[in-house]
Amino acid sequence: MYREEVTEAVLEAKRAKGLTWAALAKVVGRHPVWTTSALLGQQSMSEDEATAAVALLGLDPAYVAPLTESPLKGSLDSDVPTDPLIYRLHEITQVYGSTIKALIHEEFGDGIMSAIDFELDIERVSDPKGDRVKITYNGKFLPYRKW
Repeated sequence: MYREEVTEAVLEAKRAKGLTWAALAKVVGRHPVWTTSALLGQQSMSEDEATAAVALLGLDPAYVAPLTESPLKGSLDSDVPTDPLIYRLHEITQVYGSTIKALIHEEFGDGIMSAIDFELDIERVSDPKGDRVKITYNGKFLPYRKW
């Protein structure tokens, strides 16, 4: 069974049962962003987490094993994404990426923000001109080592 098949089955079952990512996260016992990422094939779940998700989704227990395997990271093609929401995130990186890099280097020194020791949160912020999306990246700073 390929990981892509598991993701497809998860999405079909989620839709058929009218479940939300938040409901799945609650049963799994993890943050909704992490749980969504795991069920979309970008994280490996513990056996208990996978079993809980598979049970709630009503999937065959054979789906537990693939959910616990280390995934091949990266769910997008290397081309510019065409989905409007994903494209806007890409556009933000294209426009502000070098600015973010410069400001991080000025504040922390030469290094990177970890995508492994990392947290992501998404919030809805009420605004009279229209609700806003607040995305928070919180990653450990990893300095480059000097030889």
